[in-house]
Amino acid sequence: MPWVENHAYFIFLSAVLAASLVAAALQHAWPGLRRWLRDMAPILAAAFVLLSVWEIITVGLHLLPMPYFPGPAGVLQSLVSDRALVFDSTWHSLLLLIGGYTLGVLSGVVTGVCIGWFEPARYWGMPVLKVVGPIPATAWIPLALVVSPNAMFSATALIALAVWFPVTMLTASGISNTRASYLDVARTLGASRSYLIFRVAIPAAMPNIFIGLFMGLGASFLTLVVAETVGVKSGLGWYLSWAQGWAEYGKVYGALVIMAAFFSTIMTALFRVRDRVLVWQKGTIKW
Repeated sequence: MPWVENHAYFIFLSAVLAASLVAAALQHAWPGLRRWLRDMAPILAAAFVLLSVWEIITVGLHLLPMPYFPGPAGVLQSLVSDRALVFDSTWHSLLLLIGGYTLGVLSGVVTGVCIGWFEPARYWGMPVLKVVGPIPATAWIPLALVVSPNAMFSATALIALAVWFPVTMLTASGISNTRASYLDVARTLGASRSYLIFRVAIPAAMPNIFIGLFMGLGASFLTLVVAETVGVKSGLGWYLSWAQGWAEYGKVYGALVIMAAFFSTIMTALFRVRDRVLVWQKGTIKW
């Protein structure tokens, strides 16, 4: 078994070394790659230093008890041997996250626009937000499992609830704080109510809306993992709980690595969307 672990780890390190040599050779002819290497070199170096320290502490000096703290070779081998189940779990988590997050964003934006623009909606909606919103979505898990026998539907609804509150609050704040001068100019030019909402108020509130989207995305990650550990029989949260139950701590750390890459990729994609949508405000807003 140690030979198998070291073999997979050796292949991984060899691939990293080969990629580094190729990048070093191509950077002179590829200015974009050279800039990327210049920016990322400190971070990549720090990552490999941490990887080396991890290897020395766990495998070299045995300072941490086994099997709770396996080395990087053991974690990599766990991912390789369980790659089919890891891929299936990641796919199910992605579907669940996209469904819940999309539902939460749509309902949050609609609710936030109504509360921020219409006085009756604000009168009735704000008390609901103040009472229901601060309750963590994970606290509703026991009730959700009783109300809905379908675990996937319950998990989707919980993720949507976790996203709905910050998106609603930030959207309502952005809509209600739209500059009066923008609205006055549009009214003077004969703009209708729908034009004021969709062409003036919502674009002006987009920075606030994106802050709500980022806050909702973080809440959705937490709710996703917790919901999968208690109800859904698939996904990364379920895989993490299953591996911990069998004391397969190499798989536990592997699941954490996959989660980090999974969530970081989604967060980066949302940053790209924000930069594209708010390109007209570049240099005005500091992120």
